[in-house]
Amino acid sequence: MSRRHPIISITGSSGAGTTSVKKTFETIFRRENVNAAYIEGDAFHRYDREEMRRKLVEEQERGNKHLSHFSPETNLFEDLERTFRDYSESGTGMTRHYIHDEEEGRLYGGQPGTFTDWTRLPEESDLLFYEGLHGAVVTDKVNIAQHADLKIGVVPVINLEWIQKLHRDRGSRGYSTEAVTDTILRRMPDYVHYICPQFTETDINFQRVPTVDTSNPFIARWIPTPDESMVVIRMKNPRGIDFPYLLSMIPHSFMSRANSIVIHGAKLDLAMQLILTPLILQMMERKRRTL
Repeated sequence: MSRRHPIISITGSSGAGTTSVKKTFETIFRRENVNAAYIEGDAFHRYDREEMRRKLVEEQERGNKHLSHFSPETNLFEDLERTFRDYSESGTGMTRHYIHDEEEGRLYGGQPGTFTDWTRLPEESDLLFYEGLHGAVVTDKVNIAQHADLKIGVVPVINLEWIQKLHRDRGSRGYSTEAVTDTILRRMPDYVHYICPQFTETDINFQRVPTVDTSNPFIARWIPTPDESMVVIRMKNPRGIDFPYLLSMIPHSFMSRANSIVIHGAKLDLAMQLILTPLILQMMERKRRTL
């Protein structure tokens, strides 16, 4: 952790809503004149799209049916930790981009499913912002969590997560329900061992809970909307959090535990801005004191 070069890490599983959270942070950064350097979790995958497909086939032929993008075998955890550590020490580090589609291909000059070359982060940034799957990973070889100054977990309850994945993969990728179900089952061991434990390391968790029946996510016809959801916000260390102020500012919110507040799903952006803006300003004040 570094006062001079702080790091914010957003961790969530696929489809959890980390991209929406990133947009909220970008709004705060723009409003408060914070110059953030960005890195993406996809950039630290070990294999590009075609390599991963071949690797899956190879591992299945060997009897390993659980290879996934969640595991150390398919990610460059050491490189990600090095980038976090280098940034905390010097304010810079190495990253790259994973090209998802044709639009990004035109932007970065590469083919979808491939990586750009490694480049150094821009100089003179105020903080580093990470968004991906592994921003708070701790294994026997790496401890990425220790380098981040503010760790945010974003996760829906498991049935909601499966519904979101089923609808996304069937709608935008053309997969069948059976194929998506196989993917969920293949990822489950790595999800349990490498995704879930991160939410113990995070400082604040935002967990969306549907208020409609999601008992069988594999036949759900639509994704529950924010109006059909509640969000549980858990603070690892509630000291300094003005809960009475939050309760007064967020309609129909309530405390479920001494460190947890529950809000209506449609108020997530408001809650994030109220909670996170003071934390970011404190970061910037500590940074200024070191200059």
